[in-house]
Amino acid sequence: MTSHPSLRRTRGEIQPMPSIARAAIPLVLLLAACGGGAEVPEETGPSAVLVNPAMIAVVDSIRLESGPVVSGTLVAERVAQLRPQVNGAVLALYVREGDAVRAGQPLAVIDTLVLADQARSAHLAARSAELAAETAERNLRRSEELQRAGAIALRDLENARDGLAQAEAMREDARARLAAARKQLANATVRAPFAGVVSEVPVSVGDVVSMTGAAPIAVVVDPATLELEGTVPAASLVDVRRGASVEFAVPSQPGTRIQGTIARINPAVDPATGQVRVYVRVPNADRALAAGLFAEGRISVEARRVLAVPLTAVDAGATPPSLRRVKGGIVEEVAVTFGLRDELAERVEVSGGIAAGDTVLTGGALGTPLGASVRVTRADN
Repeated sequence: MTSHPSLRRTRGEIQPMPSIARAAIPLVLLLAACGGGAEVPEETGPSAVLVNPAMIAVVDSIRLESGPVVSGTLVAERVAQLRPQVNGAVLALYVREGDAVRAGQPLAVIDTLVLADQARSAHLAARSAELAAETAERNLRRSEELQRAGAIALRDLENARDGLAQAEAMREDARARLAAARKQLANATVRAPFAGVVSEVPVSVGDVVSMTGAAPIAVVVDPATLELEGTVPAASLVDVRRGASVEFAVPSQPGTRIQGTIARINPAVDPATGQVRVYVRVPNADRALAAGLFAEGRISVEARRVLAVPLTAVDAGATPPSLRRVKGGIVEEVAVTFGLRDELAERVEVSGGIAAGDTVLTGGALGTPLGASVRVTRADN
């Protein structure tokens, strides 16, 4: 009998099959189990580099502006600290913090009993002086008639004239004293000097206040117009002028750009910081802003609509300047020219081999090797 080709008897033992033959048997069985028509998967390439969506930016046409950055605190353009003009106890308070007031509105009253007595006394003294002056004037007219008739000596006429002059002086003094007393009495009522909002009321009813005291009775601010007291580098003074437009933002209104104009410029440079203080006038008719807010903005020098990418897409060490663009899922280097730089918007103008809608890598993704395949991960990963 002829032996199987894959088996050979030598000295009564069966020799093992070659390794290639052994490996073929399971493959044959697998193909048979699959119906004999399955194909073997092709070998896959290297895995793609995963990139977070935050490190991807799309080239877009936006408005960029350039100019020195200014930052500082918003303050009310008009602030009145109403300190007592008379001594005494606070009898009444008519407002609280946050109340809107009109010009001349009473805010508080200080004890007026003593002042009212002084005003009445001054009024009586003034009335008495008025009567004395009227009597002296009649005496002078009578003396003039008698002197013309030769009934009195010239010396008596001169005495009548002197008496009138003294009475008129006393009348003027009494009038001044009455005016002062009335003013003091009026000062006992603390009034708003302009329309605004009460920001502080640091006293209570019954507190004794003094003209020499440090604490005000109330503080009134006019929120209709605010000022941004900010600083800019001294080197930027060439771009700073009165009336220049300033666009800024505040943390309480994210995404909102607020417009103001430079009203004043301090002529002195701070030697310690090399900064110059500027004052930006900010209309606030709707009272959406509040004094004390920190604001950061820019004095507009140049503005235009351009293709731009985030500053984080710029590789500062690349020579020549370039971006890393993702095209067809593959990272490639694109030479570009950078132009207008907007520090506030954190964008920079690009031109050259880039187009609107192109996708570029930013931030930590700039280290992705050229030619690498990239895949954007899900935002929630």
